[in-house]
Amino acid sequence: MTDKLAHTIKTLPHQPGVYHHLDAEGKVIYVGKAKDLKKRVSSYFSKTHESARLTLLVKRIADIHVIETPTEFDALLLENTLIKKHQPRFNILLKDDKSYPWICIKNERFPRLFSTRRKVDDGSEYFGPYASIRVMKTALSLINQITTLRTCKLNLSEQSIQDKKHRLCLEYQIGNCKGPCEALQSEEDYLKDIHAARQLLKGHFSATKKHLHGQMMAHSTRQDFEAAQAIKEKLDHLAKYTARSTVVTANLGDLDVFTATSDATFGYVNCTLVRQGAVVHSHSIEIKKPLDESDADLLRLTIPELRLTFQSDCKQILCSEPVELPLQDVTIQVPQRGQKKEVINMSLRNAKALKLERIKNLQIVDPERHANRIMQQMKVDLRLSNEPRHIECFDNSNLQGEYPVSACVVFKDGKPSKRDYRHFNVKTVVGADDYATMAEVITRRYTRLKEEGVGLPQLIVIDGGKGQLSASVKALEDLGLRGVIAIIGIAKRLEEIYFPGDSVPLYLDKRSETLKVIQQARNEAHRFSITHHRKQRSKSGIKSQLEAIPGIGPQAVETLLNTFKSLKGVKKASREDLVTCVGKARADKVIKGLLAMAT
Repeated sequence: MTDKLAHTIKTLPHQPGVYHHLDAEGKVIYVGKAKDLKKRVSSYFSKTHESARLTLLVKRIADIHVIETPTEFDALLLENTLIKKHQPRFNILLKDDKSYPWICIKNERFPRLFSTRRKVDDGSEYFGPYASIRVMKTALSLINQITTLRTCKLNLSEQSIQDKKHRLCLEYQIGNCKGPCEALQSEEDYLKDIHAARQLLKGHFSATKKHLHGQMMAHSTRQDFEAAQAIKEKLDHLAKYTARSTVVTANLGDLDVFTATSDATFGYVNCTLVRQGAVVHSHSIEIKKPLDESDADLLRLTIPELRLTFQSDCKQILCSEPVELPLQDVTIQVPQRGQKKEVINMSLRNAKALKLERIKNLQIVDPERHANRIMQQMKVDLRLSNEPRHIECFDNSNLQGEYPVSACVVFKDGKPSKRDYRHFNVKTVVGADDYATMAEVITRRYTRLKEEGVGLPQLIVIDGGKGQLSASVKALEDLGLRGVIAIIGIAKRLEEIYFPGDSVPLYLDKRSETLKVIQQARNEAHRFSITHHRKQRSKSGIKSQLEAIPGIGPQAVETLLNTFKSLKGVKKASREDLVTCVGKARADKVIKGLLAMAT
């Protein structure tokens, strides 16, 4: 496996979707679907294959492209479409003309409703496709349950009915049809049933559910439990039937879909082509942003080029941002809901997937550039005047006011610098006063840095809300550092970011790298603070035990702990070591006291 493939696999998402294997010439040689793209694609290279066909396929893989989908069901449908489009050499299924079934409402007088695998462009309505035949049959069964639509293929023109060319059949006799062939049912009444069927197929289920639930309760009241159970099963099937596909939807027609996302330095644009309601291509590109262009600017610049690349003259374009382009007879929309919005969301997921892939790849191949990009993004997100190359984060810890301590952790270029970590034993604060503790620690930390002439951080992060932040800002003001060092607070409840003097917090995207760096610093400060707090409590307990020995004072205890590190170390020490440490008389007292504790 080449380094390029190894890096590609490392950056794949744990999401459902479709993957393409390409050969050295860029030709698609295999298309597959996956519930988890990373696990599935990795499996090709992580084991020895018994099949000669698979071994040959793996040898010829030069590149891998993926398309993320909302569900595994959508991946199944998209795989079907792409195999028929590319005809890959190593795919042996789905190359024929077979397709998933649809439900058709025929464009005719007294429309028929039936299943079909062929879509005819005659004005008929098609719903689907259905990856599960059982689900499709359940839908048809439910429609038959609540409507009386004809199943015959007779030509029910107005003239043929007037001429009485047709006779009633068995379906009419058993109550499954109202006899439109002999004018026993009007076209207006028949179309009401078609409307009810159409609503069910479109996913408007509330009326159907209410009707079936009423029937179920009526059967239950009459203690006809078998019939009630049968209807309950139909309701269960109806719940499963409600799932619809995003990647293949007959009502969409032909569309070009363009979406964009970006960070401080790069933009990522996805182009998804939909033809006759099916996604036939998805392509994402990375763009350098020389002038901090917006996502709308990225789309405006790339849409003409991408349409030219894919030779598209589609008359309808969907975008994630409002864009004005001088394209004749072309409609540009920014959908807010419905099936078109679902396609926009799928396209945007693939643009974000490329962004994540580039970030992970950069982190592996060029860590310095990765750090530079994060610093630029943090500067933009936190509205800073300088990149926060040096960040210090503070957190306090105490137990009902006892053993109060604080911790300062240092991040450089977005990564922990553990040798620069510092902890503080609080000296001037009595009780559990978090605000006063924070003020003391900030004062002590930056008074010392000023005296030593050491470089100050570009950003201080306070673990806490407005109260802790205000106390810290006051301490910086007293030191003359207000405005010299940027300072923010992060509250745990909703991860909101507070700025000095601003009552309205900033809410960053939960997937934002800026927020992840701040959260990591906050969590590291909390861990470091808690660890030191526990050590202080443990040390205090040991001191209490040693000081309880008659004739052993605080100075002797301190000497013992500095030498043997712990109570366990003191107990293991020989008499000679104790004599060397505290003298013969105190050594005997320590031995006698420890023996008394043991008994």
